[in-house]
Amino acid sequence: MATGRDFLEYVLEQLSDLEDVTYYPMMGEYVIYYQGKVIGGIYDYRFLVKNTVSARAYMERNDFTLPLEIPYQGAKPMIAVDIDDRRTTCELIEEIWKDLPERKRKK
Repeated sequence: MATGRDFLEYVLEQLSDLEDVTYYPMMGEYVIYYQGKVIGGIYDYRFLVKNTVSARAYMERNDFTLPLEIPYQGAKPMIAVDIDDRRTTCELIEEIWKDLPERKRKK
């Protein structure tokens, strides 16, 4: 089931405290970028982010857990984010960004 544009716009609004959040539509869903790095995506009306070491440490420090979900068949589990909690979501994304490799530049 493809995610509607209205949910994408809601997610982007919740992430508006972060600079340089972009998206790319892909097969009815959306890949989300933060400062040029893929941090997660929107899949079937769920905002899922990468399950990184810093993300897990952040959740442990703040004494909460977020479920791991599979975005699509064959994919690695990702963290299902409660997008209604704007502050926590933005802090979590900043933590994830630290763990991601720099984007490879085309020659």
